[in-house]
Amino acid sequence: MVVQSMTNTDTADAVRTAVQCAELAKAGSEIVRITVNTEEAARAVPYIREQLNKMGYNTPLVGDFHFNGHRLLSQHPDCAQALDKYRINPGNVGKGKKRDEHFSTMIEIACRYDKAVRIGANWGSMDQELLAQMLDENARQNQPLPLEDINRQVVIRSALESAQRAEEIGLGKDRIIISCKMSVVQDLIAVYQQLAQTCDYALHLGLTEAGMGSKGIVASTAALAVLLQQGIGDTIRISLTPEPGGSRTEEVIVAQEILQTMGLRSFTPMVTACPGCGRTNSTYFQSLSKDIQAYLRDQMPIWKNQYPGVEEMKVAVMGCIVNGPGESKHADIGISLPGTGEQPNAPVYIDGERKLTLKGDSIATDFIKIIDDYIVTRFSA
Repeated sequence: MVVQSMTNTDTADAVRTAVQCAELAKAGSEIVRITVNTEEAARAVPYIREQLNKMGYNTPLVGDFHFNGHRLLSQHPDCAQALDKYRINPGNVGKGKKRDEHFSTMIEIACRYDKAVRIGANWGSMDQELLAQMLDENARQNQPLPLEDINRQVVIRSALESAQRAEEIGLGKDRIIISCKMSVVQDLIAVYQQLAQTCDYALHLGLTEAGMGSKGIVASTAALAVLLQQGIGDTIRISLTPEPGGSRTEEVIVAQEILQTMGLRSFTPMVTACPGCGRTNSTYFQSLSKDIQAYLRDQMPIWKNQYPGVEEMKVAVMGCIVNGPGESKHADIGISLPGTGEQPNAPVYIDGERKLTLKGDSIATDFIKIIDDYIVTRFSA
C-alpha cells in the first residue's frame, strides 16, 4: 500500500510547487500528484522534476488532467516525458465523439512514453452521457433502483469501460490504476467492494472531499479501514482540507497512521499515551507525549537510513501508576510519569524491565537521550 498526496500550489509557480513536492516527499509521500491545467503549468513540469531530483527526491510525479489534458500532453512532450503517471477523469475528457478522441490521444501518449495511467472517476464529475443513459434504463425497470445506487454504478462502469478501452488502445493492464471516488463513507465502501470483486486492476483508495480537521480524518479512516481490512487497495490518499495556513503534509501523516495503526505498514515509531483523568491533573505528560512524537517523526528522515527497523519501535508515555508501568513494559521503551499525589519519580522501562528512574526538571531531555541511546544500541546496521 503506497501513500500518495497532492500539491495545492499553482503548478505554474514551479519553485513553490517543487518545494511543496519536496515537503510532501520528506513527510513520507511516495507519490505526489500535481495539477496540470494550463500551458504554463505544463511548461513548468520538467523544471519541477529537475528541481526535485537536485534536492535528492526521485518521488514519482502524477499529472492531474481535466478537460484539456489531450492538448497539453500533445503540445508539451517534455511534460509528458517528465511525469511518471497521468490521472485521467473519464467524466471530464469531452463529450460524444470528442470524448473518445481526447481519451485515445492521452492513452496513446502514455503508451508512447511508457507511462502509467490512473483512470479516476469521481461522483462529483460523472460522465453525464452515461448517467443519462443509465437513468433512462433504470426508469424502464419494474423496480427502479434508488438514485444513490445508480450513481455508484455510473462511476464503476465509467472507470471500468475506460480501462478496457485503454487496454484496447495498447496500454498494458499493469500500467492501469482505477479509482472511483465518493464523498459518502458507505458509498465508497460499496463501490470498492464491487470493484474488487469484478476486476483485478490496481485500485487507488480515497474518500474524496473528506473535509477539514477531525471530520475529514474520521470519515476517511472509517471508510478506508473497512476496505484495507479486506485487503482492498494499492495506493491511498487522504483528501483533507488544510486549516488556513496549515501544512499540506497532514494528509500524509494521517495516511501513514491509518496504515500503521492497522498493522499494515510501519513508518515511524508510535507513541502510546493515556488520555488523562483526575489522577493526572498535571499537563506535563501531555506535553511530553506531544514532544516525543514530534521528535520521533522529525528524526525519521535521518534514522530510516541509519537504523533499519526503527520505524517499528514502540514508545509509551504514561501519566500515572494505574496503567503506566504496564503500558511501559509492553513498549520497547516507556516512561511512567507521576500522577497527582504520587512520588515525583518517573520510572523508565526498557524491553519490559525497569532500568532507571528519572527525577527533577530534566526528565524530557533525559528521556530523549535514553531513546537515542536505545536506537543506536538496538537498530544500528
